[in-house]
Amino acid sequence: MTIYEVMLRTNHNIIKREFLSEKQKQNIVNMFLNSISTKDEALKFYKGVRFANNIDKEGRRMYPIYFIPPYNDGKKYKTVMTQTPKTHILSANSYELEIIRLLYLFDSKNSIVKGMVSNTIERLKTTCFGNSDDGVGECYDSSLIVLRFLASVAPNEIKWINERIETFHRHFHEKHRVWCITWYFYLCLSELPFSIAEPEILKYKDEFLKQLNRSCIMNSEHDKEIHPILICIIRNCLSRLSEYEYIKDRLPFVNPKDNRLYFNMN
Repeated sequence: MTIYEVMLRTNHNIIKREFLSEKQKQNIVNMFLNSISTKDEALKFYKGVRFANNIDKEGRRMYPIYFIPPYNDGKKYKTVMTQTPKTHILSANSYELEIIRLLYLFDSKNSIVKGMVSNTIERLKTTCFGNSDDGVGECYDSSLIVLRFLASVAPNEIKWINERIETFHRHFHEKHRVWCITWYFYLCLSELPFSIAEPEILKYKDEFLKQLNRSCIMNSEHDKEIHPILICIIRNCLSRLSEYEYIKDRLPFVNPKDNRLYFNMN
């Protein structure tokens, strides 16, 4: 598998709370660290997206520096929620931030990983999508990728995290949003510090319960891949509330009678 495929599968494993051994985690860490992009690969990518050397006159560093997605005729890589980006801003930043986030989760004491996290945080502070009130285009979508990244690597950055949440709400209704955006926000709520996530989870509580009490079709390969993930994201959010803690380890299941996905709330 490519590191992109490993990143996606590992994210989905974690969301579903599937067991990963320490050996598996270390293998993933080693694979990622052995795949750090070379300077030539980075320069080729920056040239392709017309952002020379990844820095502009305003000092913005809008694209990755460690994990550069292969620039194959402008191909863009889907997000964890299977959103197909229109821009490299979303595609490339999702690619790198999700990988570094996993490195931190699995090996936070590693000096190389620490350096990556520190430098990436400093890079994100220069960006419009990471550190300002930007609701334009896919900078809006990319802001959520930053929110999830901060939830794991810098949970004490309360002001910064709250600003990302405020940006999400402020601009959400300015245009039609693909469904992946809402669900990625829910994913963030399942991982943010509870003091921040709790009021948001309570706001969506009724919607979450509705989702868990309805069934999902499982007709296509995409259905089979993504619907269990969506159910587990909601489970992970709701189970953070004491009254629903009992569902935290429950899994959705397919009823063979109708081939639909269900979740047992009883």
